[in-house]
Amino acid sequence: MTLPIDAFRTKLHELHDLEMIQSLLHWDMEVMMPGKGVTARGEQLTTLSALAHQLHTSEEFGRLLSEAEQQSGLSKEEQLLLAEARYDFDRSRKLPESYVRELSDARTASYHAWTKAKRENDFSQFEPFLTRNVELARQGAELLGYADHPYDALLESYERGMTTRQIDALFTPLAAELKQLLTEILSRPLPDSSWIKGEWNTEAQKQFTERVLAELGYDFEAGRLDFAPHPFCTHFDIDDVRITTRNEDTVFGLFLSSLHEMGHALYEQGLDKTWRRTPLSQAPSLGIHECNSRLWENMVGRSLPFWERYTPILKNLYNDARLADKRPEDFAAAASFVAPSLIRVDADEVTYNLHIVIRYELEKALIEGTLAVKELPQAWNAKYQEYLGVAVPSDAQGCMQDIHWSEGIFGYFPTYTLGNLYAAQVMEKIRSEQPDLDSQIRHGNTRTILEWLRKHIHKRGRKAQAPVIIAEATNQELSSEAFLRYVRGKYLG
Repeated sequence: MTLPIDAFRTKLHELHDLEMIQSLLHWDMEVMMPGKGVTARGEQLTTLSALAHQLHTSEEFGRLLSEAEQQSGLSKEEQLLLAEARYDFDRSRKLPESYVRELSDARTASYHAWTKAKRENDFSQFEPFLTRNVELARQGAELLGYADHPYDALLESYERGMTTRQIDALFTPLAAELKQLLTEILSRPLPDSSWIKGEWNTEAQKQFTERVLAELGYDFEAGRLDFAPHPFCTHFDIDDVRITTRNEDTVFGLFLSSLHEMGHALYEQGLDKTWRRTPLSQAPSLGIHECNSRLWENMVGRSLPFWERYTPILKNLYNDARLADKRPEDFAAAASFVAPSLIRVDADEVTYNLHIVIRYELEKALIEGTLAVKELPQAWNAKYQEYLGVAVPSDAQGCMQDIHWSEGIFGYFPTYTLGNLYAAQVMEKIRSEQPDLDSQIRHGNTRTILEWLRKHIHKRGRKAQAPVIIAEATNQELSSEAFLRYVRGKYLG
């Protein structure tokens, strides 16, 4: 006789598979699909979105969930699974199928309008699509419900339990501290980083990247590296986690963005297989996901011990006379160079969070209706001048540089800064347990870091919310203090 919990898990598996098929089609759309496939792909994604929503909100799904909840003798983890499934079910039931279909259609059309508008540097082409995305985001916020601010409902989708009020309390003083820190750093002599620019052998970059990623623990038998307009990580199973990158005109080229996405991928590859195809084998938030990517990209990949290990390897692969006299210190300094800039994904560790604060303030204003979409370019440019002191030469390098709003994603951006804060607390804890960590990294041994993450973060999945997982792992409540200690120590000594 099939137990209620087993019957419900079977239904969860069906839902998971439909969602992963959607993810696969999205990956193909951004990596492989020919341009003329957009209409058909939009139809396919809308159909799948509707089918997944129908399954997730069906009377049968609700009945199986209720029957499983009433089963006696459930283990603690089974109870946690049902609690997470109940949360997801109740939230999904608030969104009618008609809204889900409309949202999917709008996202597909908007993404392709954005790619063209960005390429042609013409915001007017994108404006009507973004306007519709904002309208749908507001509608979604009302359907989902909120206590204080419509942005809370959107933030909940990516950083569960976090509120706009909490984000404001974290971000406002952090931005002020970072602006002061940036002033102090820029008042000192800066290292020469001009040598990293130029054309560099793409194949050598890719070989170097793949070698480093494999040595750090990325399983290429359960993943792959491809090129896309915007770097991202996606997964279809614990054993199928893929990353994309893009080539830049620096010696690091595609490397640092790949390292960032690898951090996401290591998380997905490290989830608990016992609960695969269920909510327990998912991340509890995007902030905790970002914790992993920022830790590997910045706190490992931009460090001097890392480049003491990998400088000889990189130079050998490039075999380029421009690198003949370059030392590990030169690579570490170039990777850590601080300067106000236009592009978020290329930003240094100090200014990166200012890029996020700008986006958070703008999208919050869009959602609450205090900023009109047509006013976005001007508002964007003004905030870049205010926070970073830089002039924005074009909308392609300005308010159209990120993919998120083109896909109707609002409430996501704060998770990047939350990830930086989480990462600093995590790395501080690892270093307290491993005083010789720099020596380990210098000798190519980063398994200590990966094993710690596997044990304290990856394996926990959604068995607790992100702030609880981080607090228990690091013995610190969420704050900006560890992050500020890290950047002050690194850049001011």
